[in-house]
This record gives sequence, C-alpha cells and structure tokens, in this order.
Amino acid sequence: MRRTFILAVTVCCALLVGCSTPRGGKSSQFDPSQLAKADIDRMCDVHRAQIDASLRVLAEKLYKRNPREWRNAGQPNLESAVGRIFAVENYRLAELGDRKGTDAIVLGLREDYTGDRVAAYVAGIGSMVHLAFNEKRDFYLYDDVDPQRLYNAARNIEIAAWKLANSRDANGQLLLLSNELYPIANLSFEREFGKMISNLDLLSAMVADKTNRGVVRVVQNVATAVFLPIGLH
Repeated sequence: MRRTFILAVTVCCALLVGCSTPRGGKSSQFDPSQLAKADIDRMCDVHRAQIDASLRVLAEKLYKRNPREWRNAGQPNLESAVGRIFAVENYRLAELGDRKGTDAIVLGLREDYTGDRVAAYVAGIGSMVHLAFNEKRDFYLYDDVDPQRLYNAARNIEIAAWKLANSRDANGQLLLLSNELYPIANLSFEREFGKMISNLDLLSAMVADKTNRGVVRVVQNVATAVFLPIGLH
C-alpha cells in the first residue's frame, strides 16, 4: 500500500508539473522519477554508480597484469573480457554456477581453479555489492537500504584485497598479479579498492544516521578475518 501511494503521488505531481509548463515555452527536461527520490536515495544512486565504475577499472587493471586470464576464458582481447563480466545480469557468469559474492571470490583465488580468475574475483565482488544494495541500482522513497550490509560489504572488500595480494600457489607464485613495488611502485589497485570501501562506509554512515539504525562494527585481523554475511532476508 505504501509503495502504491507513493507512486500515485509521484504521478499526480508529474502531471501537475507538466500542466504548469507555459504554452509554447521550452521543456524543462524534468525527470518525473526524481519526485520519488529523497536525498538519501540520490546518494545511494551516486555511490552505487561510483562503486561500479571502480570495479570496472579494477577488472581492466587485473587483466592488463594477468592477460592469461582473459585468454583462459577464450576472449579475443581485454576489452571483450571486461565487457563480458559487466554485460551479464547481476554478475552471474555461467562458469561460476550458483556461486556468487564471497563464494565466487574464494573460487577465483583457489590454486586448483582453471578458469578465468579475474572474472570470478571481480564478479564475486560485484555480486556481493549488488546484494548489499538489495539488488538495486536505482533507489526511490519506498526502497530500504540496510547500513549493516553496506558496512559488511566494505569489510569484505578489505579482506578480498588482502587475499588478492597474498594468495599464492604451491611454488610461492601469486595467483593474480596486482600491486607491485619494483621496479616502479604501482599501488593503483589499492586506490580502486579504497574508493569502493570509502563509498560503502560513507553511505552506511549516512543511511544509519538518516534511518536511526545502528551498525555493529567488527574488528578483525585482515589476515585471519572471515567474510561477513550479506544476503537478502
């Protein structure tokens, strides 16, 4: 009933705005859907888009350092490999089966995994974040975002970043190359992880304040930390 009422009010307001446009005047290019958005909804839209953008950059950087991975997936080039990950609905790549979120991240960093590690890792982060945002990219007044899920997703990305930098095979070789210090320092991967974590933490704090909900904060040693639960009830 609440959602129906809000949508009805939105439609009526949109009609009133349309009728108020002076005859012969220029269109204001007003988007009626904005009437159904509060400030916090617009902030959710912005932060979600920024996280998606950072995740795409991360995928591109990982493929540049690990070109064998997109070749493992049978892709003709890096661009095609990146496009494949983000073209699939909700990051549900066929080769991952039912795995998503942290399960897909773990799979991509298993020594015996023979598929595209970058795709599994990035799709895992993407689907985890998607769950944290209640599987939405556009937010309106009737949408409810849980600040605890956003917080948990931020901590999980911290763990995923540590695992990426430290997961090795039996010979001590990194499963996926990312940051490097020699011969030239390259910490650009950390910047993208930092952007995603900051977006999630900031939005979690804003939503918690706006909705008067608390967030249970967890202190873990990232080297021994376990992924925190994220899921829809």
